[in-house]
Amino acid sequence: MKENQARLPGEWEAVTAGAVEVVDREHLRSRLERGDRLRVKLGLDPTRPDIHLGHTVVLRTLRRFQERGHTAVLIIGDWTARIGDPSGQNVTRPQLSKEEVQAAAQTYLHQAWKILDQGGTEVRFQSEWFDPMRLQDVVQLASRYTLARMLARDDFAKRYKDGRAIGLHELMYPLLQAYDSVAVRSDLELGGTDQTFNLLVGRDIQEAFGQQPQDILTTPLLEGLDGVQKMSKSLDNYIGIDEPPDVMYRKAMGIPDNLIVRYFSLVTDASPAEVAAEESALRSGENPRDVKRRLAERLVRQFHPGADVAAYRNAGGGFLNTAPSEKRVAQGERSIADLFVEAGLAASKSEARRLAAQGGLTVDGTVVKSADDRIAPKDGMVLQRGAHRVVRLRLS
Repeated sequence: MKENQARLPGEWEAVTAGAVEVVDREHLRSRLERGDRLRVKLGLDPTRPDIHLGHTVVLRTLRRFQERGHTAVLIIGDWTARIGDPSGQNVTRPQLSKEEVQAAAQTYLHQAWKILDQGGTEVRFQSEWFDPMRLQDVVQLASRYTLARMLARDDFAKRYKDGRAIGLHELMYPLLQAYDSVAVRSDLELGGTDQTFNLLVGRDIQEAFGQQPQDILTTPLLEGLDGVQKMSKSLDNYIGIDEPPDVMYRKAMGIPDNLIVRYFSLVTDASPAEVAAEESALRSGENPRDVKRRLAERLVRQFHPGADVAAYRNAGGGFLNTAPSEKRVAQGERSIADLFVEAGLAASKSEARRLAAQGGLTVDGTVVKSADDRIAPKDGMVLQRGAHRVVRLRLS
């Protein structure tokens, strides 16, 4: 969009704060410097009903563009959510029904307005342009990209090399996300670093359809409560922004000490000076528990204005209980999946396999790579799912 507005001092620094990568950096900077009003696109797949703190990193970046007069274009991926984003996945994700996606989309929007300015957001559903598509339109879209380039993508390349299945529908995912940029004439697309490939495909597809390729800006991925994996509901290491304030407070008190400053910086409204002050307090020897309380209080106030934060502080501690429970199991070798089911940490072997594929299971602190591997339980062995579901085994 070429409509111009008065240039705001420090705009480049403000909107790119915390960005990992910007492409095309000089092109975006020049557009901001001459006061172009941009259409800034962010796509969300409503695969689950809750937005967590990890999602807010990129949402906050979109809000900063809004505050400087740019148009926020929020794409609700009611088609791509049914496929399941293959980014970072080493197995095919289960497909969702249209009804499941529609239900999740409504709660997504309700929660998104805790961060975005609703009045300044253009909400678009993919079904606007994909529902009317004919088969020949789909074939034409597929012809704009090659299989060789798609298989160059890291996660697809690994699965292909290892002989793991790649559904043809998964190959369509980046193309559908890319076509969103054509449909809304995106000037700039935002996404986490795990979305870099998809965002770059958007540039190529726009150019193939005769449009100026969008610039892209990627934001960091937020580690979850386990301190290792990115925040995810499926890994049970998340803090939902719509969770009750007391739950949010307790979970925030369970953040690993080494991530306190990162959380202050990425998901709170703290100024750079305030973040620096908290970092200095930790370096000066202040008890991390006290700094973490300030973080927990800030998060609660941010997402639950008016909540009685003092009540949670005075309730004592607020830490999540991560002490392992004990479970008696029989001796003998079995699959890791069977062992996690037996320990009550997975509902089924298929769930255990899915969690292992996502890096969400550990045995004595070692991440499980395949739930089908065989293992003989030992007395005192510790199994863990996500951030705070821990079981210590006792042999019968």
